[in-house]
Amino acid sequence: MKQFRTILSFELKNYFKNKIFVGTTVFIVAVLAVVMFLPNLIGFFGSLGGNEEGSEEKSVILISAPSQKMGEGIVQAFAAAFPDDTITQTQESVEQIKAQVSSQEAKCAFVFDSLTSYTYYMYNRSLYDQTTQMANQVLVGLAQVEAMAQQGLTMEQASEILSLQIDVHEELLGVDQAQNYWYTYIMIMALYMVIMLYGQMVASHVATEKSSRAMELLITSATPVNMMFGKVLASCIAGFVQLAVIFGSALLFYQLNQDTWDGNTMMTSLFDMPLSLLVYMLVFFVLGFLLYAFLYGAIGSTATKLEDINTSVMPLTMLFVVAFCVVMFGLASGSVDNVAMLVCSFIPFTSPIAMFARIAMSTVPAYQIALSIGLLAVSVVGIGVLSAKIYRVGVLLYGTPPKLGAILKAVWQA
Repeated sequence: MKQFRTILSFELKNYFKNKIFVGTTVFIVAVLAVVMFLPNLIGFFGSLGGNEEGSEEKSVILISAPSQKMGEGIVQAFAAAFPDDTITQTQESVEQIKAQVSSQEAKCAFVFDSLTSYTYYMYNRSLYDQTTQMANQVLVGLAQVEAMAQQGLTMEQASEILSLQIDVHEELLGVDQAQNYWYTYIMIMALYMVIMLYGQMVASHVATEKSSRAMELLITSATPVNMMFGKVLASCIAGFVQLAVIFGSALLFYQLNQDTWDGNTMMTSLFDMPLSLLVYMLVFFVLGFLLYAFLYGAIGSTATKLEDINTSVMPLTMLFVVAFCVVMFGLASGSVDNVAMLVCSFIPFTSPIAMFARIAMSTVPAYQIALSIGLLAVSVVGIGVLSAKIYRVGVLLYGTPPKLGAILKAVWQA
C-alpha cells in the first residue's frame, strides 16, 4: 500500500505541475468566463457608447401593397409578428425598394400583389432566416378573416373564430428529451474527450518511461499492480479535478449571470441537471475512464518507441470512436432505445456513454442499469489485473513491436 501511495502521489504531482495541464484548464475557465459574462459585457460596452436600454435602433421592414387599406392591415399584423423590427408602409417603386434593401437601409421588403401573393426582397439571407415562414402564417390569418367577412361575418366575429384557444394539460410520465438533450450532449462530449485525452497521456507516460529505461528501475522497487493502478488512478483523479474545476466555474459564472440567460432555453436546461443523473454520470465517468486508462497503459508498456504509440492505440481508439458515433446518431435521431444502443449499453467498452445517454434521454429499467454498471465494474477489475501483468511483461519487450499473440503467451507464462 505504501508503494501505491508513493506512486499515486508522484504521478499526481507531475500532472498538477505540468504547465500544459494547468494552462489548458485556466484557458478553458477563462473562455467560459467570457461566454457567461458576454451579455453583461455587451450591455456594459453598449452603455459606454451612449446607447441606453430601449433606444436600440430597430431594423426596417418595408411593406408595399396595392391599396392603402390593405397595407395598413398588413403593417398592423406584421408589427405583432415582428416586434423587434420597424414595419413601414411605402408607396415607392419596386426599383426604389430594391435599392433601399441593397444599400441595407431596410432589412427586407414585401411587395404584395394581393394578400396571398407577394415578392420578398432581401440582401443576404441569414442561415436562420424564417421571415417568410412567419409572414405566411400572418397572411393566412388575414386572408381567412377577409374570406369570412365576404361571407357576411363581421371582422370581430371572424377574428374571434380564428383566435379560439385549445385548453391542453400535459402530464409527463417519462423523460423530456428536449429538456435533457443539451446537458446529455455536453456530458457525453466531456466523457469522450477526457477518456481519449488522458488515455493517450497514460500510454505516452508509460512509453516514455520504457524508452528511457526508467521503467526497468521502477519495476524492481514496486510491484506491477501498484505501478499500473497508481498511474491510472492518478490520471483519473487529475481528469476528475480538471472537470470539476471547469464545470464548477461554469456553474458559478452562470449563477452570477443567471438573470441575463433566463431567456435562453439551451443554457437554462444545461445547468438544470437532476442530481440523480449527475451521480450516474460520475459512476460511468470513473468506471469508463479506468477501463480505457488500464488498456492504454498496457498498450503503452508494449510500445518499443514513443513514436509507436499512435499506431499501437489506434484499434482501441477506433473502438471508442465507433461507440461515440453510435450514441451521437441515437441522440440525433431521438431514438436512444434502438437495438444498437441497447447492445452497446451492456458492452463494457461502449456502456459508459451508451447507457448514460439512455438514462438521460429515456426511461431505463433499474435492472438494466444495475447489470450495465456491474458488468463494467467487473471488467475494470479484470482488465486492471490483466494490464498489470502485460505491464510487467512489456518492460522486457524491445525491438520489433510485439504481436498480440506473443504478448498474451508471455503473460500466460509469467
